[in-house]
Amino acid sequence: MNFPISLTLLRIFFVPLLVVLLLTKGENLDLWAVGVFLLAACTDFLDGYLARKRGQITALGILLDPMADKLLTCSAFISLVELGLVPAWMVVIIVGRELAVSGLRASASAQGFVLEASDLGKTKMVLQVVSITVIVLGQHYAVIGNFHVGVVLLWLVMLFALASAAQYFWGFWKKLNRGVDQSQPNAMIFRVGEQKREEKEPQERDVAAR
Repeated sequence: MNFPISLTLLRIFFVPLLVVLLLTKGENLDLWAVGVFLLAACTDFLDGYLARKRGQITALGILLDPMADKLLTCSAFISLVELGLVPAWMVVIIVGRELAVSGLRASASAQGFVLEASDLGKTKMVLQVVSITVIVLGQHYAVIGNFHVGVVLLWLVMLFALASAAQYFWGFWKKLNRGVDQSQPNAMIFRVGEQKREEKEPQERDVAAR
């Protein structure tokens, strides 16, 4: 546990507060929600920056940081669907991508390596933050709402989400193939055969003793 990881955990704790502020009807509560959302998004920048500056990059931080990002953005998008501000099918694609990449990271961890965030993934995260902010603010400022800036940004989010997902899956496949190529199947077969011989030897000794 270190300070960058504490910031990541703080971002996770912001998620229920964000959902409550977005879904609760009240004067300017959605603007408060934007403030909380942007504050949480700032911790995403700070934890990575401080981890690199302090030399505190850990496997836990690499795995926990994207998980916190996904919880924050997915909860915001689902809340916007509940409010009728974004199409549900677009959010299904975005959230489905996040779940697929999370599963891929878990599989990579089980294989003994970590998939770090790519530039496409980071760009997608920035576009998600901007699009969610613009969509909420568009309810208060006609200039933003009339030009459908939020819709354009949402399409860009989908584009980068799918492109970054393809990049992650390709990177995972290459590392997996490299690991298979570097393995020693003959040694594994020998160990299996050796184990079989070890299992037979006690039986042969028992027969000889009888």
